[in-house]
Amino acid sequence: MGRSLLRSRSLKKLLSIGRRGSDEEPRKSPCHLPSANLASHPKLTWRCFSYREIFQATRGFRQENLVGRGGYAEVYKGILADGQAIAVKRLTPALTDGKREREFLTELGTVGHVSHPNVSCLLGCCVENGLHLIFALSTRGSVSSNLHDESKPIMTWKQRFRIAVGTGRGLQYLHKGCQRRIIHRDIKASNVLLTDNFDPQISDFGLARWLPSEWSHHAIAPIEGTFGCLAPEYYTHGIVHEKTDVFAFGVFLLEVISGRKPVDRFYKSLLIWARPYLNDGSIEAIVDPRIGDDYDLDQLKRLTFVASLCVRASASWRPTMTQVLELLEGTGEISPERWQMPDDEQDEEGFWDFDDLDDDTNSRSSSSSSSGSTGK
Repeated sequence: MGRSLLRSRSLKKLLSIGRRGSDEEPRKSPCHLPSANLASHPKLTWRCFSYREIFQATRGFRQENLVGRGGYAEVYKGILADGQAIAVKRLTPALTDGKREREFLTELGTVGHVSHPNVSCLLGCCVENGLHLIFALSTRGSVSSNLHDESKPIMTWKQRFRIAVGTGRGLQYLHKGCQRRIIHRDIKASNVLLTDNFDPQISDFGLARWLPSEWSHHAIAPIEGTFGCLAPEYYTHGIVHEKTDVFAFGVFLLEVISGRKPVDRFYKSLLIWARPYLNDGSIEAIVDPRIGDDYDLDQLKRLTFVASLCVRASASWRPTMTQVLELLEGTGEISPERWQMPDDEQDEEGFWDFDDLDDDTNSRSSSSSSSGSTGK
């Protein structure tokens, strides 16, 4: 009862902000600050939109403007009166009122405090006639749609490498660059959007959690996320920390390199398919055959080496995102000796070959899908 009252008060406060904001000059978006200024943590600005604004922008939430749908949300594209393209994420009635408010406030409180070129830019929210989050529209859709939609041009290696490094920068910012650490919990190709220039932007913070500096991890239930991307410690024990995101980022890299989905239509894991090639060094076999030999071998070595470290079953032997970024950007040395695991840890890697997850995928995939996913 007390929590419900607290949430209601929070929404009332947002409404009052919205009324004040409608009389003010719209503030400049902080989304594209130079990277050199990110460390200073500028005070972020967003505003509350009126329902009339987003209703007109989406032309009444028409079906042809629907660009994504997940378990608990729909995303519509629209154009504001000033010509800015937006994406409106509307929470659906599938959730109870209390859970909807909690999910809304959690995502707003998380993404409302971030500012980085490789993280989706929150423009504001609307709490009239439902709960809505308004973002700048990423015009090229998601990495997933660009990789797997046969009607779209095949992404070049240059574009893929740019996406890999940019996504790494965004995730490193969430872990180390924010005033409070953010664990995304659902890093995957459909949650990374692309600008006109193929710059990636991490999106969909519906499952994200703050991780206080004095905490080493969260213990979370129920297990939510995307099959094929879940780290063993999260899947089995609900343990969430920075290395949980690192594992998912490793799967993301393999998807970008290979053009294969984390779990295919036969419920086979990308990790199971790629691991033999990673182990014996046959990394060229992982490359998407649609791009042929048109790739940079040094960059491929960096991406596959990083991916092999990120998807280790033992979280303690995965790199941090700072170390990942050093390797991706070429400032870190590719040194298998440095990352060599003890024999007992290698035996544990063999135990977690993820075959046991395949049999369980059918029964749990629906309950384990992200409530924050927008199906982009």
